[in-house]
Amino acid sequence: MVLLAGSTGLRRSDMIALTWADVNTRTLEVNVLRSCVCNHFGNTKTECSRRPVPLHLLVLDALLRWREESLYRAEKDFLFPSIRLKGTKPLSPDSLLKRSIRPALARAGIVGKQIGWHNFRHSLATNLRAMGVDIKVAQELLRHANSRTTLDIYTRAVSQQKRDANTKLVEMLLPKGMKKLQHPSAPSEVLEAAG
Repeated sequence: MVLLAGSTGLRRSDMIALTWADVNTRTLEVNVLRSCVCNHFGNTKTECSRRPVPLHLLVLDALLRWREESLYRAEKDFLFPSIRLKGTKPLSPDSLLKRSIRPALARAGIVGKQIGWHNFRHSLATNLRAMGVDIKVAQELLRHANSRTTLDIYTRAVSQQKRDANTKLVEMLLPKGMKKLQHPSAPSEVLEAAG
């Protein structure tokens, strides 16, 4: 989940609503078709939020390896299912933050900040800007509905520009490639052992 959120800027409500049918291995994209807030499914935040999001090959590979290990891998199953609820609902993003991500951050020496899922989105925007990515490409990667009028009316990022920007970001975050996968609800001691 962290890899997907950090490389795509997906909102947590969009990310937890994803099913395997939403992952398009042919186009290297994830289709965001719905949102889930407090286990209630509905439309995404905006119409722009429904645009496909490019997936870097490393991220797609990690998702496919995750699918092989998942108990719930049918097309209709959630990417990140709740094992406790036998896959009928997605994993709670808040409990994952509390049980796994925040303790891992504390062990890494990142303290004094309240980290949430939206931080991944902000980090993506900051990193894209630092890399000199065109603002229109960044806007479309983040699927923001509002932007400056000139950008909205007169320019549009081409798909290859979005893919190139996403590739740069993932390679910046994962310069040595993927390591070991683990279930997002694994206890924190498993996270420590995985390194």
